[in-house]
Amino acid sequence: MDDGLDGWMVGSKEKVLVLRGVGLMGEAWCIPKRPMSFWNPLSCCATSHCPPGIREKGLAYVRKKSCLEDVSDQVAQRQTLPGPGSCLDSTMHLLGPSLLLLEYLAFSDSTWKFKHPETLYAWDGACVWIPCTYNLLKGGGHTLDNLTVYHNFTYDKEAKHYKGTILYNTNLKAKEPTPSQERVRFLGNNRNNCTLLINPVKVNDSGPLGLRMTSGLDKWMEPLALNISERAPQPHIELRQEIYEDQEVTVTCSLNFACHDYQIHLQWSLEGSVTTNTILSPDMVATQSRLRFQPKWTHDGKNLTCQLWDPMKQRVLSEKTVLLEVKHPPKGVTTVIQSPTPIREGDSVTLSCTFNSSNPTVTRYNWNSPGSQDQTSQKLTIRKVAWDAQPVKCEACNQWCSWSPSVNLNVLYAPKDVSIQISPHTEIRSGKRILLQCEFSSSRPADIHVFWKKDGSLLLKAGKTLTFDPISPEDSGTYHCLVNNSIGQTSSEARELRVMYAPRRLRVSISPKDGVVEGKTAVLTCESDANPPTSHYNWFDGNNQDLHHYGQTLRLEPVKLQHAGSYWCRGTNHLGQSQSPPTTLTVYYSAATISRRAALGVGFCLAIFLLAIWGVKLQRNWKRIQRQQGLQESSSGQSFFVRNIKARRTPQAERPHSLGCYNPVMEDTVSYATLSFPLGETDTQRLRDAGSSEMREIPPSRDDRVTYAVVQNSQVADYENVTPEVLDDEGIHYSELVHFGNGKRALAQEGVEYVTLKH
Repeated sequence: MDDGLDGWMVGSKEKVLVLRGVGLMGEAWCIPKRPMSFWNPLSCCATSHCPPGIREKGLAYVRKKSCLEDVSDQVAQRQTLPGPGSCLDSTMHLLGPSLLLLEYLAFSDSTWKFKHPETLYAWDGACVWIPCTYNLLKGGGHTLDNLTVYHNFTYDKEAKHYKGTILYNTNLKAKEPTPSQERVRFLGNNRNNCTLLINPVKVNDSGPLGLRMTSGLDKWMEPLALNISERAPQPHIELRQEIYEDQEVTVTCSLNFACHDYQIHLQWSLEGSVTTNTILSPDMVATQSRLRFQPKWTHDGKNLTCQLWDPMKQRVLSEKTVLLEVKHPPKGVTTVIQSPTPIREGDSVTLSCTFNSSNPTVTRYNWNSPGSQDQTSQKLTIRKVAWDAQPVKCEACNQWCSWSPSVNLNVLYAPKDVSIQISPHTEIRSGKRILLQCEFSSSRPADIHVFWKKDGSLLLKAGKTLTFDPISPEDSGTYHCLVNNSIGQTSSEARELRVMYAPRRLRVSISPKDGVVEGKTAVLTCESDANPPTSHYNWFDGNNQDLHHYGQTLRLEPVKLQHAGSYWCRGTNHLGQSQSPPTTLTVYYSAATISRRAALGVGFCLAIFLLAIWGVKLQRNWKRIQRQQGLQESSSGQSFFVRNIKARRTPQAERPHSLGCYNPVMEDTVSYATLSFPLGETDTQRLRDAGSSEMREIPPSRDDRVTYAVVQNSQVADYENVTPEVLDDEGIHYSELVHFGNGKRALAQEGVEYVTLKH
């Protein structure tokens, strides 16, 4: 193969041909274009014309405008060959029939197959571990005979072999051991392993290396490259683009270096779980360190550093730093009161929402203050703040939201929820000790004063407690307590104080009050003053006989003559009992009764008899009255005689009650009555102030008294305490006005009030 094709050389991504032939100016390094064809020829250049570094880069690219590329372009475009004087005039013979063979060989399998890293990296003073494998595909049982490692190798066409700095040479057939003190050591075997170690490595070791390998008649030159720097290179950090708070992240720090004879360590600037991995394989040579951690929002904007640490020299060889960008919700959100303090109830308050950090930036705000306007901006205004305004907080949002701590507005206000508590809580009985407590829920400021009102009137007593010891029914009423502070005053709701006591002031009222006609209905009501109200009543007649009626009202229907008389009642509640004074029920005869008796004739006979008696008595009385008038005229001159006077009936409410009587024994007598003149305005006012006529008596020492007598023919055999509906004009009325004492009589209404007694 010395005069023809020297075989395939495998680069990083392309198949490269090294051509040698008669008349060729050195080697031609060719990288085929895809697809490989005659009209898409190889991009090649002669060794003497190839730019430096093509072989150093693993022959993985073609420099533009290289000699053979110009030729191939001409061939592809014009289908003609370059003429004399072209840069590849010496190689034009290859573009003849040999191109077809060259195209075939470019896509056929070679005899040798290698696998190793294309470029190995190290720094001065370190070592290079070159993992390498190979296979001899030509037949079986072939082994590697010789290995020579060249540095910066070239091919000598005259000598027809490679030239360069030989770093290592070994004859594997001789099985001679490699001296351990040599810088380059072969760690492989003669079948498939071509691993090498260079320790230490130097800066001038950079460049292409060639592994010249022979097996019988088969030869192969396998290129690779060394990249040796003066100082250790920076590690490479692989970090994903999106990092979120509290979501576990794995960051990889890698260095394209690994050597068993030179220990290194990759360390991180953050705490976390670290896993270190050393890779020495034909595919890759690297040292990797993986950091697993949960980023916090405080890591945002901070540096993450991976350092290459030399444990032998205890120093940092190099480092790589990246900036962390941690996505997180807004942090340090705070609600700030911008209005001046103190804040009073009803004031306007402005608050602002601030934050310390946010990634991405805040886009909107929310507030927890219902009823406020514009709750999505950074500032919030509360108009007419309530006394019980709740604590306010705000929410700042980007793609997440964060709430601030609540802020108390501490609004100043008058006392609230003022109320009265009564102690003890049981029923209030007359004679017990009772306390009224003025309570309120809150007041800001807390310095307060308490006042009391009863039925709208301010009491002299001040303080939170109002004491009744003992309490009486007169203490019943509506109470208020008023609590004030420097902001204002608040009154409690009305609290009624109800004192419980046994029935008192019982009386019987009769309806109709002027009396009732026989056969009609009479309603007697037992009126009482009690708390709780009277729950049980008993009724009694004038003879104290129990009527066995237990309601508040006693209904007589129909009324009979025998129902006339006195009645009284007894009232009872759970605290005690009391009874009323007697009250008289007056019953009038009905027309039916009178007619029935007249029909029997009794009335007629009795009327004649009574008329006779009445005439006798009238004469006697007339004489007696005349005598009395004579005496009075001589003494006071104020006696008078009244005849055929129509009596004005005084309303029942304006005159004193008369107690009627029935006395059959005195049928033949004349009844007398003492009448009182109407009182003047002064007397009337005095009586009104004193009470009703039923409860008061006219003093017996009054001077304005009249002795009045009515003489009338008897028509019936009974007497009635009744004032006729129509006064008879036939009666003769006598009266005597006796005025005692000296002085003038007070002016009063002229008129005489009298009672007619029917005989």
